[in-house]
Amino acid sequence: MAEGWDEDGLRAVRGALHTQDGAALLAALHRGPVREVLQLAGDGVAEAAARGLAGAAEMAALFLGALQERGFRGDEKLADRLRTVAGDAAIPLLRPIPVDLEMLTVLLEGDLVESGGRLDLSTGECWPAFANDLEAGPRTEEADDPERWLYVPALGSQAGYRDMELFIDGLGDAALAERLRMAIRGRGAFRRFKEVLGRDARSWRRYHRFCDERQRGRARAWLAEEGYRPRLPVQRL
Repeated sequence: MAEGWDEDGLRAVRGALHTQDGAALLAALHRGPVREVLQLAGDGVAEAAARGLAGAAEMAALFLGALQERGFRGDEKLADRLRTVAGDAAIPLLRPIPVDLEMLTVLLEGDLVESGGRLDLSTGECWPAFANDLEAGPRTEEADDPERWLYVPALGSQAGYRDMELFIDGLGDAALAERLRMAIRGRGAFRRFKEVLGRDARSWRRYHRFCDERQRGRARAWLAEEGYRPRLPVQRL
């Protein structure tokens, strides 16, 4: 197995998830370490296992073990989903909605002034707060319907700052880690962190995978607290 994910491998995983091609997803997951794509691909693996695709049960077990070992926020919720598919746990009382966790993260963790918004419970679409002022956005009377819309709060960047700290702590390069610790002190921490890390392409890719997983996990955990869980959109399987 490769030491890390390259762009072609990630593109194959994302493409298989988009088309809900379970066989292609299972094949693509052999192109890199699954511990780096657990939240990204977990729902697709669960769906493949539920359909009884060849190799899906083994991949689900691999995902479950990696989730239990890693323990990011939201990992246990995904682990519960995989246990349910395997018949090892009761079905959680969470309403499935076809939401993109990456888009939900944008609403949850953006700038406190500009983020937040609404989640369309029927389609899974994420609408930022300012969309209400746009012609394409939900009409005011519709946006207040609790059966159709779920309010998404703006939680700010505190969790993102913690992601940087944890990533630095896990770096094997002591010199780079020290430069990054200096970079995140004071105002402008995110900009300086990206400037320093951007000089090391391999570490930059690792950081984005790390952040994407943690952000998706937090979005999954927030959904569960509201009584929902993500599912893949209804497309061809």
